[in-house]
Amino acid sequence: MTALLVALGAALGALSRHLVVSVLRTRGATAAGGVLTVNATGSLLLGLVAGHASGTGPGWLLPLVGVGFCGAYTTFATHAVEVASAARTGRTRHALADLGLNLVLGVVLVSLGWAVTA
Repeated sequence: MTALLVALGAALGALSRHLVVSVLRTRGATAAGGVLTVNATGSLLLGLVAGHASGTGPGWLLPLVGVGFCGAYTTFATHAVEVASAARTGRTRHALADLGLNLVLGVVLVSLGWAVTA
């Protein structure tokens, strides 16, 4: 049953990431901006879920939303490609800013989410 929850969450997470990035791109966001947005919002959601699941949360919550949805919604691989692409094309400051923003926002937002629900 756990594997099915993870698979369902992953399908919804991947679809959500695609939709969010597509909408942001039509509104003028860069690819890196779209990735930053999904990683930041996914970090906040994961923090909320992890905090709730660490207490009296239902057993299905972490596999469905934490592992499945957030695992597919957020994207380290695409972020790595964006940073490497910026660095390879001589946009070193952009690459470093992207790297720093994703890391700092991710840690701050997951911590905030956890604090709110724990």
